[in-house]
Amino acid sequence: MMTSKKTRILLLVLSASYLLSGALLITGCSSKGQQKGASGAGPAIPVSVANVNAMDVPLQIRAIGNVEAFSTVQIKALVGGQMIGVYFKEGQDVKRGDLLFKIDPRPFQIGLEQAEANLARDRAQLKNADDEVKRYADLAQKDYVTKEHYDQLVVNAEVLRASVKGDEAVVENARLQLEYCTIRSPIDGRTGSLMVHPGNIVKANDTISLVVIYQTSPIYVSFSVPEQNLPQIKKHMAQEEIKTGAVVNEKESPIPGVLTFVDNAIDTTTGTINLKATFPNTDRALWPGQFLNVVLTLTVEKNVITIPSQAVQAGQKGQYVMVVKSDMTVDSRPVEIERTYGENSVIRSGLKPGETVVTDGLLRLAPGSRVEIKKTL
Repeated sequence: MMTSKKTRILLLVLSASYLLSGALLITGCSSKGQQKGASGAGPAIPVSVANVNAMDVPLQIRAIGNVEAFSTVQIKALVGGQMIGVYFKEGQDVKRGDLLFKIDPRPFQIGLEQAEANLARDRAQLKNADDEVKRYADLAQKDYVTKEHYDQLVVNAEVLRASVKGDEAVVENARLQLEYCTIRSPIDGRTGSLMVHPGNIVKANDTISLVVIYQTSPIYVSFSVPEQNLPQIKKHMAQEEIKTGAVVNEKESPIPGVLTFVDNAIDTTTGTINLKATFPNTDRALWPGQFLNVVLTLTVEKNVITIPSQAVQAGQKGQYVMVVKSDMTVDSRPVEIERTYGENSVIRSGLKPGETVVTDGLLRLAPGSRVEIKKTL
């Protein structure tokens, strides 16, 4: 009986000891946790960072453009007849003055010869009439012939003189019609599809063109921008040439050109203004009808503050970045973004050159978090 009572007492004492030890252990852990949180200690969070830089950044406007030929000429026949010769191949480059087509000239050669014969006849008659006027002038003064007869000779000579002038005009027109039988290129350019082949009959001023020639060097790129950009464009265009780049391939550098045309009215249906840039295009990289991206560089802003765009976060109070302080903890900093340029953002306010911002690992961060910078390979 005594043994069982001693056993129970011993068990109670051991239980009390265990409870007291547990309470002391919990109190110690809680105290250490509070001290750790208050001091900002703990494992550092690995992050990637970037420096806040001051650099020169182009002020650009981007748009989608369409390539247009500098000049487009539709070659049509000015006289009718049989096509007897084509002196180029489809898609061939031609120079101004190169022979393109020839229409049968024989009917027009005959017409020219007839006109020249009529002119020669009337000139001979005019010479005879002038001689008669000279002979009868003295006789009329001496009253050997009547004044009425002399006046009639003068009138006949003037009529023949007018006829000669008319004949000369007919000859010139016949010569012009004959020249129209030979068709030459009016510009330097590249020919398109041939619509009429030798042996066909062509009509004067037909609606169908014989061929279309495009001048591709230089060449235009037409594009539209919102009307809100017009004041800036006019301002910088008045100061200097506005450089324009045509982006055919994103992996290659833009093809350089110059803005040369601003339309005289805004399209009220779209709220845009049409612009054109001129490119030398000596290497034929641009082709009429081609769609591409256009980069309009208005100016280059000096020493603007930039950071990688991936460092900018959006919060309830606006955009912010996590700035790394000297003690390797981070702080949240509100910023104002003016615009983006490539992979960078131009900062209007909130940062200074030389500061460091977090670009990767942002999801695990809070103000006061301790960080370590990842080593770049």
